[in-house]
Amino acid sequence: MGLFDALLGRSKVKGPAPDRLFAITTAAIFLETGPQIKTRGSAAIVFQPLATGDFAQIVTEMEAVVRSTGEETGTTLTTSDDTYGYRWMVLHDDDIEDLAVGVNAVSDALALGGYGNRVLCAVFAFEQADGHPVYFIYNYKRGTWYPFVPDTAPTRPQQRSTERELQIKAQLGSELPVEQELERWFPLWGIPI
Repeated sequence: MGLFDALLGRSKVKGPAPDRLFAITTAAIFLETGPQIKTRGSAAIVFQPLATGDFAQIVTEMEAVVRSTGEETGTTLTTSDDTYGYRWMVLHDDDIEDLAVGVNAVSDALALGGYGNRVLCAVFAFEQADGHPVYFIYNYKRGTWYPFVPDTAPTRPQQRSTERELQIKAQLGSELPVEQELERWFPLWGIPI
């Protein structure tokens, strides 16, 4: 905070710690050995693209970087746009650390280019022992995680299992910096991972 901010009573909002994204790598070990929730080997960074040359260049360069490093790590990349106008840059790799590094590289490049505010979230796909999906969503603006468990019953489209989400939160304990305000646990429907 600067001198003028202090004199005028303004305070700056502290941004989230960048290492919070990487908490998923240690949490994944706990999830697999404890509650029997294992990675599906995919993650995505979700952002709202802009139709500017600068933004397009950053995205193109990051896709090239992820693809070239993926040749060494085994990470593959696909992209898709959803009906809300968001781009999903999806990484596939059995190593959760490689996924976290790739997602972080893309978010860092967007932030350095001045487009950090265009990033919605990161999503890491997991599954329970019964094969049902569990997604861990990282909110960049808050620097927190939350579980999202869609109800897979065909008679209940776009329903979530709030009870299971709260169970997972309780099981995680301090393994992940979980969002404490439950009203900020936004569902994401149509996740392409």
